[in-house]
Amino acid sequence: MTGEEALLFGLSWEQAAIFVVAGVATGIVNTLAGSGSLVTLPIFVFICGLPAPVANGTNRIGVLFQSASALWMYRGTGKLRLEGSLRPVLAALAGALVGSQLAAGLNEATMNLVLASLMLFMLVVLLARPSRWLHDQSVSIARSRSPLSAAAFFAIGVYGGFIQAGVGIFLLAALVLIARHTLSSGNAIKLLVVAAYSIPTLIIFYVHDQVHVGFGLSMAVFQSVGAWIGVKYVVGMPRADVWIHRLLIVMVAAAAVKFLLESM
Repeated sequence: MTGEEALLFGLSWEQAAIFVVAGVATGIVNTLAGSGSLVTLPIFVFICGLPAPVANGTNRIGVLFQSASALWMYRGTGKLRLEGSLRPVLAALAGALVGSQLAAGLNEATMNLVLASLMLFMLVVLLARPSRWLHDQSVSIARSRSPLSAAAFFAIGVYGGFIQAGVGIFLLAALVLIARHTLSSGNAIKLLVVAAYSIPTLIIFYVHDQVHVGFGLSMAVFQSVGAWIGVKYVVGMPRADVWIHRLLIVMVAAAAVKFLLESM
């Protein structure tokens, strides 16, 4: 293997460029909306050539690093409010252990079909984007401790452990619509929840030999850079969420078609 191949893990320069751009973009998107895995999963499969189950496990490295770096950046901005976060974290963590065990047992064809279905569903979610998320009220600790809240975060944890892609949308919805956090505090807690359950799920996928450490760590570096850019610069930009939303719609639609074809 040449030095160039070793550096790029066998990718051409064009593929490597796409990989780098996708990694940075994912960090930004994950920090703002939580849908970055809708970008990285297709990159791991169609650019890096990983089987879908391995792509699913490899993706967890970047998710962990980017969530941790985004939390650190939030801490520096003074916007890190974690009141009422313990129960959502524990419920989602328990669910993620179940979900990751389920995902580790799937074959490639089934995982491709799952990803195709996910992309189609997330496309509908993105197009339907509910305006009622945009409220501004204080955290209700009583609401965050309700049985409905615990059940919702456990179910989201199962989903996050199983596939991860788009989990930020569901977490943010539960934190805002059920636990009654504001978008600002909910976004920080979302990052904490994902970081917490990413550690055990990554271990589970690694034990099942479904993690490409090289691609995962490389993507993690670029995702962390993107997370830093997202918190430091993009959060305050006018209409940033609008453009990210439109970009996700295009990318998710293309990925849905590709995964559907791969599953046939």
